[in-house]
Amino acid sequence: MKQSTRFRHESLQDSESVQTLLNAVVEGISRGKIVLEDEDGTMVMKPKGLANLKISASQDEKKNRLYVRLTWYESTDPVREKELKISTK
Repeated sequence: MKQSTRFRHESLQDSESVQTLLNAVVEGISRGKIVLEDEDGTMVMKPKGLANLKISASQDEKKNRLYVRLTWYESTDPVREKELKISTK
């Protein structure tokens, strides 16, 4: 059985840096390999096959949050399909 490994990073970034990091994740998904690395450690992930995508957001007077969760499994499990649209309107 594969041992569980965790990676966590939190930092303050400007919009351009966030975009660069998210673009790296997108490229890693398309290439099938994402390498996460900071001064505390490294994790290599190999996304393949079907993935479950969850996006949630919240707003209040002072704080906005956007969560993006992508989950995939070693074996192919059925995934519920829903249409998602994201725009800049």
